[in-house]
This record gives sequence, structure tokens and C-alpha cells, in this order.
Amino acid sequence: MRADGHAPGRPAPDGQDPGELLRRCAEDVRDVAEGIGAVAARTGAALLDPRLTGSPHRRRGTALAARWALLRALTGGQGLGRPAAGPPRGPARLPGRAGLPAWVAVTALRLRVAAVLAGHPEFARDPGTRRLTDALAAGGDPAAVRSLRALFRDPGAQRALAGLTPLMAELLAVRRLLAGEAGPGDGPGWALVPGPPDGAPPAAPVPPVHARDRGEAAAEAVDLTEQERQTIAAEGSFLGFLRNIHVLSGDGRILVQNVRGPDGVVRYVVQAPGTPPGRPRDDGPRDFADAWHDLFATDSPHTRSIRLALEEYGIPRGAELALIGHGEGGTALLNLARDPEFCRAHRVTHVITVGSPDAGLPAADPGTWIAAITDQHDMAHASDGRPGGTGTGPDPNRYALDYAGPAGPFPLRHTVRDYIEHLRAVVPQARETVDDALTPYRGPVVRTRAYRLRNRAHPPEGHPFLTLPTASVATTAGPVDVPVRYYDSSAAHLCYLVDAGAAQALLPAGGRTVPGRARSGRAPGRALAVLSLYEHRCSTIGPYTEVALTVPVADLWRPRRYDLAADLLRRADLRRTGRHVLSLAVSSEEARAVAREVWGQPATLGSAVADLMGRHLGFATMETGLVVTGRLGPGVRCPQPDWALYGRRDGSTVRTLVRAHGAPRLHAGARVRLRLDTAAAEPMAGQLRRLGLDRARPLLVLHQPRFTAHRSAGAVLPR
Repeated sequence: MRADGHAPGRPAPDGQDPGELLRRCAEDVRDVAEGIGAVAARTGAALLDPRLTGSPHRRRGTALAARWALLRALTGGQGLGRPAAGPPRGPARLPGRAGLPAWVAVTALRLRVAAVLAGHPEFARDPGTRRLTDALAAGGDPAAVRSLRALFRDPGAQRALAGLTPLMAELLAVRRLLAGEAGPGDGPGWALVPGPPDGAPPAAPVPPVHARDRGEAAAEAVDLTEQERQTIAAEGSFLGFLRNIHVLSGDGRILVQNVRGPDGVVRYVVQAPGTPPGRPRDDGPRDFADAWHDLFATDSPHTRSIRLALEEYGIPRGAELALIGHGEGGTALLNLARDPEFCRAHRVTHVITVGSPDAGLPAADPGTWIAAITDQHDMAHASDGRPGGTGTGPDPNRYALDYAGPAGPFPLRHTVRDYIEHLRAVVPQARETVDDALTPYRGPVVRTRAYRLRNRAHPPEGHPFLTLPTASVATTAGPVDVPVRYYDSSAAHLCYLVDAGAAQALLPAGGRTVPGRARSGRAPGRALAVLSLYEHRCSTIGPYTEVALTVPVADLWRPRRYDLAADLLRRADLRRTGRHVLSLAVSSEEARAVAREVWGQPATLGSAVADLMGRHLGFATMETGLVVTGRLGPGVRCPQPDWALYGRRDGSTVRTLVRAHGAPRLHAGARVRLRLDTAAAEPMAGQLRRLGLDRARPLLVLHQPRFTAHRSAGAVLPR
């Protein structure tokens, strides 16, 4: 069933789309919340009006009664609540709780979440949606308000919330009411983000740039790697420019190229990727509200960084320029085309975006041709209530295509790789239309230069723990920077006591379990096996889930019985023991390539649904048939464990160091259970059965609700 009570794919009884009905209802309720907030603000202003304050000396009884009535209307148990905004010494200083406006806004947010899930149930697996729905489900309205306050204050939640584009209008409305920010009409600097169609009420306000951190925009020229230089297109074409964007996506770089057109004139093409979901960014704003606001501010740090890069590149004044971008990179280029000063210096002939939010605002130059191509399954582009367009429309200088590509979960439908494939096979007419418009730019590339954009107002993400020197390593999935850094992850390590002989039989030749071989004439004894469950929401190789089966192993050259206990007191790089990875399943191709080719671990591809942030653990893999469920009992804080992981590659042992930073807790595992389906796939399921772990309960569970980590490149050992 859908969130609204109807079966997926079926319309409501009156024939209307249930998601659309819920969205309209959410907008109406949000407008009611804004209206109640405005009434609360006017009531507070009347309460502290100097004329009413000074009147008791003349009409004491009447004035005091009026003030008492106004105060009760604001702060009573069933009153309006404290005004959300007001003068510095006025209503904002009144006692009381957020009250009715915030509660009504929370109801609007619940309706909007239900509207999104009605059409896209897979969105429920998004980390931001999970955290938001957990907060909204925290008891009644007052408890939900308290949970949302905590969520908005949590720095780790900002990245997840920034990706909830379809819910952004309600999120901003609730945040404004809870934080006591001004609303529409409270100042001349408020502008509208895209959202409602023409003539509809505004979806959400954007505060003036001077009211927020302007940032310190910067751009530095960087060299392309040899593999990237071989991949960059040598001829100008729409798909060629998008492939360039795909090469640069993920590390904050843009590309500027000179193209000699068919008429012999050299023109310039700027190509700007967006930030792929689940990857870090060093130029990011402080929170999800600033991230959304900066998308539509012509003076945002992102847009200013692009301007600095173009100034350094040396584009002559009056030169013709085409701007092509994906995601938020496309939106930044749209903002650049709306800047009158920039358009006076350069002639922006084309702006082409794929998967980008578009406010529908005109460019500074009326002759600029604007094209916006979006997949209806790409929720990152969806703005609140804007109808999708198709074709050229009444404006000959604007082309909009909102097509229905192959169904798939977000964020997979947001990647530029998917858009390239769709333009080739699903909507080739769009590719031909854009290529025809780009005819002046169809020619050989004369010069190419890449720039990395930065925002120096904020430290790099993960600083200082994840501020590390890196090196690029070639893999079949493309170049990867090592150490691989994990910026937002959760994990649960399930520790089991297993038969030492069974564990030893799973190790490659030469490997020895801890405590080693049994003494002569004695039973093999017991060994430790660890099933590690991971949900990596943001990493340098993208978001993915991971499940690994490992056993502790002794030193390859001098195995000793008590090495494992002694190594717990040593740093990871000084340990002789480690955990040998028997089997591993990851949910992305890039992670599989890194695990096999860099770390020497036997990784297979398999999707999973993970929920490891709360006390109730849930982890289910689709292909391997592994399910872990249960609620954690009381636990104790313990030191952060670092790991030395061992794998095998080309007949040699590969040692990888994993350093983590978080707040782990150690729990008894009596309430957690591992279950294997009867059709569970090898090799992991077979190894778990041979160890006797099917339907077993772990001895201990090491739980890390949120942590950061980095994994080094694998060091090859000569054994």
C-alpha cells in the first residue's frame, strides 16, 4: 500500500493522482501555518506596542485586561505560541513554545512526505528521508517539534537533508518557524525560490545574501590525469561535453574549452558537474537551508568561484560562450547567465542543463538560448509544484524536456551517466535538437583547462581527521583516490564464537586463526568470527552498503597465542594480527572494483537495505539472502577500534589499514539474530553455514551509529 492508503499505480477513487492531492493539501496546510505565524507576530507586536504599554496609567483596568488577553493568546496551553520573528527587543523575546504554527507546519511536512512516497516509494530508503520520518514519528506534534529541532541542529544531518529537494519548501517553512527567522514580507531582501507556477503563492523564501555567510570563493587551475586527458572529448558535441562532465564529477572541478567552430571562429564552452549524491564536497555551505538558497543566488560562492575560474582562463571580452552543466552545476551556470555584469562582459549564447532545478527566470541577455532536460524519475531536479514542460513552448529561446526514462531508484537516476544513455537511446530527438543549436560549437577542441572550485570560508569536509594526502590509483571503474575516505557511515560488527577448525578451513594456505593451531591431543577450541555490516552514506567512492565476513588471523611470520590481546593496545599500523576477509558483498560497481583491485578482497556485487543508526538494527541483502534484525540492549562506551584487514591478490597477501573516528558502544548480542534464506547465494552464505551462524545470536555487537573513517591503499606482503 502507498502512504495514502491506495495501491501503487492506482488512482484515487475520484480518478485524481493521490500524490498530487497530498501535495496540494500540504501546500494548503503550509499556507495556514504561515498565516497563523503572521497572526502570532501581529499579536506579539500589539502586546508590546508602546501605546498599549503606557496606557495603564490612564485606563489601568482596560489596558491590563487587554495585555493579559494577548499574553494568554500567545503563551497559553492552547495559544498561538511564541512569534517566529519580531524586533530584537519585541515579540521574539517573549516566553513560550513554538506552538500552533510549528505544529501545523509539521503536519504539512508529514503530508508532503506522504505525497513523495506515494509516487516514489523507493525514496523511503534515502538516509535523509529516514531521519526525517523518524523525527516526525516521535510521538505527537510537540515531540515531533523537539525531534526536528534536534535534527536541524545536527551537523551530520545537513548533507542528508540537503538532498530532499521535493520536501525543501516544507522543510524551510518548519525550520523558519522553529528557529525564529523572518518570513515573507519581513524585509526587502526576500526572494522566491522556484516552485509554484505563475500566480501561485511562494514556495519558500530566500534570505538576502548579506544575511548569510558570503563565503570566500576561490578557483585554482589543476592538471588532468593521463587517463582523464585520454577520455576528454577532442570534438565539440552535446554528448561529448556531457562525457567531460562525467569525467570531472565528484571532486569540485569544472572544465573550460576552446572550440573552433565550422566558421573558423574560436568560441568557449564551460562545463560544470554537480555534486553526485553520496560524495563529499569541500565548497559546501553550512547547512541544508544555505545549500538550497545558494542554488538560486547569483552571488553564491559556487557561482563566484566559476567567475574566478573564467577570469583566470582569460576569455576575451565580448567572446561567445556556451554554458553546459549537470545538477547544481547547471543551476550555477543558469545563475551566471542571469548576472547582467557577466553578460555585459561576455556573450552567453547557450545555457544547457540536465537534471538541474530551473526557476524559469530569464537570462540577462534576451538572446540566450536555454535548454533544460530532466528525467521525471530524477527527484533531485523536482521543484515544489512546477509543472514539467516539453518542447520549445511559446519562447523560441527556451527548450524544456521533462521525459519519463526507465524507472529506477533515486539517486541512481540523477547521474550524468544515465542522462547520457537516455539521450542516446530514450530521447535521441532531444540530443539532435541541442546539437543543432550547438552547431557553432561543433568543431575541434583547441585548448582544455580544468579548475577546482573552493569555498575558503569553511574547512574541508571531515577536517582534520579526513584531511590527508592522496594518490590516484587506476581501477577498471576509473581512477580512485586513496586513502578512500568515509564522511558519514554507520556500522554494526557482530562477533561470534565459532569452531576454530571450521574457521581455519576457510582461510587460504598459510593463514592461521587466532589463537592458532590446537595443542597436540586437544580439541580445536574456539575462534572468533566477525560479520560487519556497513552503510556508507557519503564517501569518495560514492554511497554504498557493505557486508563482510572476517576472522582474526595471527602474524604471518611469528604467530603467537596472545598476539590478539596485545595488539588491542597497539596502534593499527603496529599490529601483527588482523582480520582476514573471507567474503564481501558491496552494492556499487566502483566499490567492488576498489575492494578487489586495491585491497585484494573477494568482493561481489549485491544490493542491500540497511538501517544501522538506531537501537533497532535492520540489514537485508537481496542477492545473498542475509537478514540481520534485532534490538540492541544496554551498552557501554568503548575505545574506537582501528582495523588491519587482510586479503589476497595474485598469490600475495594484501594488508589494508582502516582508521575510524566515532563513538562506538559495545552491546550484548542476545536480541540480534542472523537469518539466511534457503536460496542464499555463495560464497558468503555457504561460509556462514559452515561456521554454524545461520539463525545464531552474536556474543557481542560493536555498534557505531555514525563515524568517519579512511582506508589506506593495500600493501602487498611477500607471503
